[in-house]
Amino acid sequence: MPIPIPEAIAESAELARAKAVGVVRLPRFLVAAMLAGAYIGIGIVVLAACAGPFLAASSPAAKLVSGAVFGVALTLCVMAGAELFTGNVMIMLQGLIAGSVNAVELFLVWAVTLAGNLGGALLFAWMVDKGGTLYAKTATGAAGPAGALIDSAVKAKNAATGPQLFWRAVLCNMLVCLAVWMAARTRNDAAKTIVIWWCLLAFIVAGFEHSIANMTVFGLAIFVHHATFGDLLRNLAWTVPGNVVGGGLLVVYNVIAGRPAAAAAETGEMVEPVSVTNGQMAGTAAVR
Repeated sequence: MPIPIPEAIAESAELARAKAVGVVRLPRFLVAAMLAGAYIGIGIVVLAACAGPFLAASSPAAKLVSGAVFGVALTLCVMAGAELFTGNVMIMLQGLIAGSVNAVELFLVWAVTLAGNLGGALLFAWMVDKGGTLYAKTATGAAGPAGALIDSAVKAKNAATGPQLFWRAVLCNMLVCLAVWMAARTRNDAAKTIVIWWCLLAFIVAGFEHSIANMTVFGLAIFVHHATFGDLLRNLAWTVPGNVVGGGLLVVYNVIAGRPAAAAAETGEMVEPVSVTNGQMAGTAAVR
């Protein structure tokens, strides 16, 4: 059974407090954020490697395969422990409404997480580029299916208008934060991975925009000169605000809970808060 919503909100508020305290230890928090950028990048590379051949064959299964494998990205962030911007949007806003953090702490966590995610994503993309596997050419000299998928994704993202990117990003982070929220409401690790998988399947298949995933997508294309940093910045200028709005919509559960986290703590309902990871409520805080 999922834990009660008021109890989950109380835990989320304490998790936000832990992040606000942890971000002061900047090097450690930044490393955790860089790991999240790389973990999301792993999902992108696996997606390209698996779905690229389906796309090259014009198979209708390409999107389904993409969604089926991308869940590894958020699973790594939650289960291994890392600081992901999109999940932190919801958690810090829940903490702000519950009164466990203030606006300055919220924006500091957001800024450091976003910077770390960008650094980790680009570093991971550079390592993949140096490995030479993603853009390996076929025997005929044509671009391989994985690299072709990345190039087609970049082309589609560049062709989208700003408002389109924004609303796709809103919808994306609604699903990502639902995954984080549902994972936080269960103590069972298998259940966590299942709810994460379903929500990420939905956003990938639907074609929504995840700002951190886009960092790796554009990074991979930039290192082979198929995109520019201007393309990446233009995308982030629309998708980051959209992801913030999408994650912010999940604070509706603060309203459903009906009372601030402090009230739940006073009645003894709140269990010990745990993990600084995005949604994993098992273990001790990863960043102290």
